[in-house]
Amino acid sequence: MNIAALLRSAALVTAVALIPATTATMAQVDGRAGPEFAKLFAVFQRVKSSYVEPVEDEVLIRGAIDGMLAALDPHSAYLDGGDLQRLETLIDGQYSGLGLSVVLEDGAVKIVSPFRGSPAEVAGLKAGDFITHLDGKLIYGGSLDDAVAQMRGPSGSSIRLTVFRPGREEPLEVDVTRGVIELEPVTHEVSTGNIGVITVNEFSANVGADVFAAYKAIQKAAAGGRVNGLVLDLRNNPGGSLDESVALSDLFLSDGRIVSQRGRARGETVLYDAETVFRGDMAEGVPMIVLINAGSASASEIVAGALQDHRRALIMGERSFGKGSVQSLLPLGNDAALKLTTARYFTPACKSVQEGGIKPDIAVPQISDPDYALRQKYQTRESDLRGHLINELAIKDEELEVDKIVDPRFQLTAAQLEEKGVKDFQLHYAMETLRRTTKSTVALRTPKR
Repeated sequence: MNIAALLRSAALVTAVALIPATTATMAQVDGRAGPEFAKLFAVFQRVKSSYVEPVEDEVLIRGAIDGMLAALDPHSAYLDGGDLQRLETLIDGQYSGLGLSVVLEDGAVKIVSPFRGSPAEVAGLKAGDFITHLDGKLIYGGSLDDAVAQMRGPSGSSIRLTVFRPGREEPLEVDVTRGVIELEPVTHEVSTGNIGVITVNEFSANVGADVFAAYKAIQKAAAGGRVNGLVLDLRNNPGGSLDESVALSDLFLSDGRIVSQRGRARGETVLYDAETVFRGDMAEGVPMIVLINAGSASASEIVAGALQDHRRALIMGERSFGKGSVQSLLPLGNDAALKLTTARYFTPACKSVQEGGIKPDIAVPQISDPDYALRQKYQTRESDLRGHLINELAIKDEELEVDKIVDPRFQLTAAQLEEKGVKDFQLHYAMETLRRTTKSTVALRTPKR
């Protein structure tokens, strides 16, 4: 396994993305930790000599490592074997399987999001679903590696998933035919009124350049070459490379800070500014909306926060996931690595998104989803994860609460919207907003200087 390649990858198998840091400092062990190590060794010896069955040293050492990291935060972990193989597969950008981003939550395999156009999405699997059985075999309480390995398989083969969907009394039995999953980080289209839509699914290598190419393609396809508005869709994007989030932000900013990361060690404090990757605003004068939701995490929040603070784009949708920490991959030999939280990141206005996430300028619910109300009730964000880092600015709980006032604009049901041909209400609302937008309105605001 090439550790350098891992540092460029996006860990899509987790609930949120891995953002590699450029530096990592190894701290010296405090000499006062000696007595604590003695306790650890005493437990190891007692288990080896007295446990009811023989236990391999490797099992005990791995358990000790996992327990140590579990005492920190939900994003720090020891990676070897299957974990590293999964990352290697994602680096290749293609595999045979279902097309799911999953995480292990309290012993259960939880779907973070199905990839767009994947067999899982076609079969109707949704974010927030819990997979309890694979081909009738209980997987609750097992390892994530084993579950992912069982879901992978030759293209064309099928597997039956038993799914618990929060809010529904009976489990669902879903047959899914595996397919070749080609990770497509950036897609684009041109809609009525010369409105461009760029969807970024994850921040893997070259996403900044891919978005640049997508916008040029939109310009070419637009009538008269004039783009009247742009939607940047970051919904359900778990993040990825910090460098690519900076590059994407730089496409639309001509000056100022993009993001800063601040860690305990001196080398972990890094400032990222505009005009370091791309020159100028490639869409200057074009009104812009960024779509986010609870599945928009980490690198997605960096982009949304930068464009919001610089008043370059209107942020629309739902409050984002709220992951404001940076993970570094620290190699441990040739076949293992430590994914460790080493810093926090901050938006240009020095706001931390940890716990609170990015709050949209205009909150728009996804009312085209018939299960939207149930999904909201059981929605998981960073602040719901056990052991998450506390926002150092001490955000109050009431600031994270959702406005319960009924908005008269969002009263249609999913069935009524479907009759009107609206399958994605948030995207529809964003495009309609841009079609009504002129340069003097809110979607194109004067940048800060």
